[in-house]
Amino acid sequence: MSRKDSRSRSTFSTSPTRRPRAGSLRAAAVAVTAAACVAAHAAPASAADGTEPVVSRGVTIPAFYTPPAQLPAADGALVRHEPLPLALALPGLDGRPMPGTATRLMYRTTDSNGQPAAVTGAYIEPSASWRGGGARPLVAVASGTMGQGDQCAPSLALQHPLTLTDETVSIGYETLSVYRLLSAGVAVVVTDYVGLGTTDRLHTYVNRIDEGHALLDAVRAAHQLPATSLTPESRTGLYGYSQGGGASASAAELQPSYAPEIQLAGTYAGAPPADLTATMKGIDGSALAGALAWSINGFAQADADLRDVVEANINDAGRAALKDASTMCVGDAILGHGFAKSTKWTTTGKSLGEILAAEPKAQAALDRQRIGNLKPSGPVRVATGTQDDIVPHAQARQLAVDWCRKGADVTYDAVVLPDLGDKILTNHMVPLITDQGDAISWMTDRLAGKRATSNCWSMPIQP
Repeated sequence: MSRKDSRSRSTFSTSPTRRPRAGSLRAAAVAVTAAACVAAHAAPASAADGTEPVVSRGVTIPAFYTPPAQLPAADGALVRHEPLPLALALPGLDGRPMPGTATRLMYRTTDSNGQPAAVTGAYIEPSASWRGGGARPLVAVASGTMGQGDQCAPSLALQHPLTLTDETVSIGYETLSVYRLLSAGVAVVVTDYVGLGTTDRLHTYVNRIDEGHALLDAVRAAHQLPATSLTPESRTGLYGYSQGGGASASAAELQPSYAPEIQLAGTYAGAPPADLTATMKGIDGSALAGALAWSINGFAQADADLRDVVEANINDAGRAALKDASTMCVGDAILGHGFAKSTKWTTTGKSLGEILAAEPKAQAALDRQRIGNLKPSGPVRVATGTQDDIVPHAQARQLAVDWCRKGADVTYDAVVLPDLGDKILTNHMVPLITDQGDAISWMTDRLAGKRATSNCWSMPIQP
């Protein structure tokens, strides 16, 4: 038995982990193999501390992802790094791989409880030249929701765009945005977030402090890597959609106090879950209902007030669901818990959202996660699909309003599309693709030193 299998990945663990049927997972994979490349996993390696390898749902996590007992003192300090083979790469005419050369990295950050944490990620040095003037810029990419199992880490997805076993399915859908930035000559650093990939703790999912710090410290770590083309004059951007949109938005707010030496040229926050109370209602009963479990698991680990309320109200089915979800990626969560309603997980039959809203300490914990209470640094672009029912449009629009009221330089873009289906992810995911070209163009303009034009004046007439 591996060390990962021998310990719980959830605060609320009771029954054995239920796994989706292998046939269901294979059937789901057929729909994505045309768009993703299957890469063979490396041979199992022993954990870095000499113990047995960590295995999550049939996937052996490389020893690189096991943090050491002691971390460096400074936030953003490199712990270790190694070459990272990109699955989707071609040899260039000049001998350099296209779109670039990747490095897997581990660095230190500080979590929401003020404690040091190891975070993994990846840096990609582009082969393309930067033609925007000045030093080559850097964009820190915060991935959208990948899951809570360590096998779902974004840096692993760069190496294995489709991870498929009898127990898990993970798709590296953020590769498109990363490669589009690389093709423009922009260096990219990707964070795996706190606890995603690293085997010492549970991923804290949409914890704004954890994800904001992890993204900013990824920038610091990238600048410490040897033999890159980054310089102190390299402009910096933050980029993210969905969970990543919340991370980039949070990082833009936290930058002045947490990383004042990082000057932000621009921040893209697509479909940001700025208000978790509203977002939990959108996720509950949707195809991605498993994300509700990831949120509860993460906050129960980090916040005792919320943990106590959940523990007092969760039933055995709820405990089993939370434990099961704690090692899942998006694919297996959809198959295992798609359209589940949290009313089935509680002793009273009320939804988890209703229960948390009725408990002052729990609601206060969620309110502490609210994005929009601070003024972001530098120009920001907020994009949200008007039909988004997973990360609700209204609360994302409110983030733009809140920032405008604080005098921020905000470009707000409402992605107007028809209703593409209730609670089935299409209203949330289609804007990711349809807005991506505009998002990349806006970002590269900021990295080239072009001024943004705020449209806060138009918010009263914007959808």
